Parts: sequence; C-alpha cells; structure tokens
Amino acid sequence: MLAINMYDFHNFALSPMQDLFLNVVILSSLIFAILKGERALEKSSPFIVLATITTFCIAGRILLEPIPNVQPVTVTIILVGIFFGAPWAIAISGVVALSTNLLFLGHGPWTIFQAFGWGFLGLTSSFFSQHLLIDGKIAIRRMIFFAVASAFVFDWIVSTSILLNNDISMLIPYLANGLLFDIYHAIGNAVFVVWLASPLGDIMARHRAELRGNSVSEIATY
Repeated sequence: MLAINMYDFHNFALSPMQDLFLNVVILSSLIFAILKGERALEKSSPFIVLATITTFCIAGRILLEPIPNVQPVTVTIILVGIFFGAPWAIAISGVVALSTNLLFLGHGPWTIFQAFGWGFLGLTSSFFSQHLLIDGKIAIRRMIFFAVASAFVFDWIVSTSILLNNDISMLIPYLANGLLFDIYHAIGNAVFVVWLASPLGDIMARHRAELRGNSVSEIATY
C-alpha cells in the first residue's frame, strides 16, 4: 500500500500555464547546454553540430507546441541556410517535419507542405546570405525583417494543403481566418532572432569554417 501511495505521489497534472513554463525552462536549459557544450565539440565534425541543431529544432517544436504557431524551427532553418547552405537546410527541414509530426504532433499530407515550406526558407536564406551576414555576423535588424516575412510565407505555403480536398475559392478565406496565427508566428520569430540568432550564428560560423577547411583538404589530396 505504501509503494502504491509513493507512486501516486508523482501522478498529478500541471495546469496549462505550469506545463508551458516547465517546457520553456527545459528548452532554455537545452539552449544553455548547447552553447556551453559546443566548445568541447570545436575540433569535432561539423556534422555533430548539425545533428545537435536538428535535435534542438525537434525539441523546441514539441516543447513550445502549447503556444499557437510559435517555435524556433523557422529561425533555426534560416540560420542553417545562411551558414551551411540550402541542401542542409532542406534536409533538416524534412527530418524535423517528419519526426515531430509522425511521433508527436500528428502526421498527414500537411507534413510535406511543412517540409517544403521550411526547405524553401532555407533555400531563400542561403540565396540572401550575403545580405543577412555582414562580416561574419548576423545583421539582426535585417534578420528580424526576414524572419517576420518568413512566418507568413511558411504559413501560406502550408495553408495551400487545403487545396488537396477543397476548391481554390476556399484558400483566401482560410488564409484570412489564420491571420492571427501568422502574426503569432511572426512575433515568435522576431523574439527567437533576438534570443538565438547571435549565439547560434557564432556556433554555426565556427563549424562552417571547419567544414570548408575539411573540404579544401580533401580536394588537395587528389
């Protein structure tokens, strides 16, 4: 009986606000661990850093799911496009969309639209990287503008998934109905740029240099 009561002690539910607060604390701890632990990886393969960034995107999307349309994936994918190029941004977009939807958030035809949307933003940020990266540092004001605009682009791309089973006449009302959630996404992106762009950008810049150096060495050996 005592053992049952001890197990029941852990069987309680948090309120939505308490749950959200706990998730934000966990995500903040994860960010702190990445920023502190990355120094130990400085001489390791950049692919480990990319895997860590992917894990961060997955965790961030799941932990912040209670906040409508707010998660760090969009800004992180944009940064990957800037520092590592479109192929890596597209690859991480697919992994994040598929893994989070399949295991936690609900999988369906919209998953491919989410992967495409994030991949498109990674491609676009790679194309504009010279305007977003000045002297090796993220131009925060430009990045905020780009991230805010990207929120609407991503959401509108994902919204076109309704055309799979609805007439095109439904698209405009659907977009108008979701405008508030687009604004949430845009505000969240602006906050994540201020919070994460510089520290994550510094990490990516260091390991991008290593990746390029490794590529040059490999070419020189032929």
